[in-house]
Amino acid sequence: MTRNALSTRTVDSIPWQGLTTAYGRGTNIPRLIKTRQYEELANLIEHQSTLWQATPWVLLILLDQLAEKQPEQVTAEEIALYSAVASAILVDYMDPQNTIATMEGMLVEEYLWPDNEENDEMLWEEEEPPGYEERPFFSYYYFSYLLLREAIPVFTRIMNNNEQLANAIRELLSMLDPKDNSD
Repeated sequence: MTRNALSTRTVDSIPWQGLTTAYGRGTNIPRLIKTRQYEELANLIEHQSTLWQATPWVLLILLDQLAEKQPEQVTAEEIALYSAVASAILVDYMDPQNTIATMEGMLVEEYLWPDNEENDEMLWEEEEPPGYEERPFFSYYYFSYLLLREAIPVFTRIMNNNEQLANAIRELLSMLDPKDNSD
């Protein structure tokens, strides 16, 4: 497996229990990744143009796996997941000065949710729940964008060798770099 320049974490070294999704904690994400439940993962990491704490970490793992796949092994559901995330990102607002310096910085204790889920509902009602202050929140978008951009050569390789996915990937690439609609 290739290792990403932004983080060398593996699925087992990410604290999924402390990361939120659109529907609660990320506890089930490792199982969903292992069983390739891309549609379910997409529903957890992007909802109504909102990205969640787990989003960049899911992308990190999935894009690492994607780089190892043959083009014919890639599914439309997987490309749809990447497109859903890309559609939530406003490229013009990707300013690293509004983010945490590194992906690893998003996993410091102050941004993670406590192990005990008993008070989750009360935490959501706080003005800024853990990990949803401005800097970490913008970081979910920024690092998701960087991960997707880093995967452009992988997407391009798949697009050029999988006719069934070519149009969907072309659209994805146009979201990642609206100025360059390359084929």
